[in-house]
Amino acid sequence: MRRTLRDMMAVSAIVCAAIVSAALPERAAAEETQYFPIASSRVGPYSAMGTGYYGAQIDYLNYVNMNGGVNGVMLTWQECETEYNAVKTVECYQRLFEYNGQKMVVFDTLGTPGAYAVINRMAEDEVVLAQYGYGRTDAADGSVWPWVFNAAGHYWDQIAVKMRFMAEQEGGVENMRGKKIVHMHIDSAFGREPLPAMRAIAEEWGVEIVEIAVPPPGLEQQSQWLQVRRERPDWVTFWGAGSGMNSTGMTNAARIGFPRERLIYVTFGAAEEDMYPAGDSATGTYAMANALPGKQFPLVQAIEEQVYGAGEGNLADESRIGSVYWNRGLGAAVMWIEALKNAQEMHDKVGQAVTGAEFRAGYEALNMTPERLEELGIGGMVAPFDLSCAKHNGARAFAMMQWDGEKFVQVTDWLPPLDPDAIRTLIEDSAAKFAAENGITPRDCS
Repeated sequence: MRRTLRDMMAVSAIVCAAIVSAALPERAAAEETQYFPIASSRVGPYSAMGTGYYGAQIDYLNYVNMNGGVNGVMLTWQECETEYNAVKTVECYQRLFEYNGQKMVVFDTLGTPGAYAVINRMAEDEVVLAQYGYGRTDAADGSVWPWVFNAAGHYWDQIAVKMRFMAEQEGGVENMRGKKIVHMHIDSAFGREPLPAMRAIAEEWGVEIVEIAVPPPGLEQQSQWLQVRRERPDWVTFWGAGSGMNSTGMTNAARIGFPRERLIYVTFGAAEEDMYPAGDSATGTYAMANALPGKQFPLVQAIEEQVYGAGEGNLADESRIGSVYWNRGLGAAVMWIEALKNAQEMHDKVGQAVTGAEFRAGYEALNMTPERLEELGIGGMVAPFDLSCAKHNGARAFAMMQWDGEKFVQVTDWLPPLDPDAIRTLIEDSAAKFAAENGITPRDCS
């Protein structure tokens, strides 16, 4: 798998041309369809993320169609390449907005910069922005952001769980006083997103935070790691994007002798494609998960057998089935289809396509209990969650993994923040400030 992953990253620009998907073949005009856009990022420094994530989404849409669609409604899609670029994301949003006379009901940018670029269009266009583990955190307040969701948890909860893990390793929160944490991050909205929560927790615990930015695409980090050596922190949180930046972080940590057992990566640095290029330097590195890897999940096995068995799989390298990015994309697509099912039932439209407003109501009604996740074949792969009018943040729990040199090993159960109410208060305060500054009247969710 290591060799094939390296080959994939080396020739990604060539491979993507062969695997980019179009919509389904033309079907009878009378057949009901529901259209989904795929704003992919298969080329450039973030291609490893995009090929896995969006490949899984298309695989799942194919799988659903092979099993009769959603109550007979067949799924169609169109793909547009964003290169993980905010400007191109907006261009793709406009290009994908409508297909065959049907407007999209959901949009997934797989990136915080892209999410920020389109987020203010959602309400007017009546399109759900499905931030699956990324994006603007205070959009978790559905009273201010009724069209934006984050079913896989958000960055403020994630950084709080990381700090909880550090405290547990240190023997308790009381032992965190006087500790120093370096937050090394790509210099973008994504890299800065966790800082409000991180600063608040650090102040409460008596922890010193040292913020070190890395210019995109993040391949030059020598001066930043020399600063780490001078600072002598107890922990480093690494908020990178793209296998090049993430693997460079691990090799530089090894170069200065910083222990990888004190280095924790964000979910977007927590994939096999991030670890393999760093070789032995990656061993021991901790990484946060909002979707666990593996082929042990029944839905993963069913897609491999049915979709790939029929030669319809989207991945050029089938060894990536069950990898972190693929499983994460699968989790995101499952939520789309569950929302569509909800919308059909809620609006007496079983067997029919739904509108953006109906889909939004279906997404807001998601209730992914452990039992439902088991029924879907992804029990244990993602954390259970539910959504509501005000609560758009979905799962509040993350699992910690550690790279053993060949694979990720799960080292914790799904953990919530130590003080989730405090994080929620930060979210509501931030959303209220945005609403006041922009003349938004929050909807009544009581």
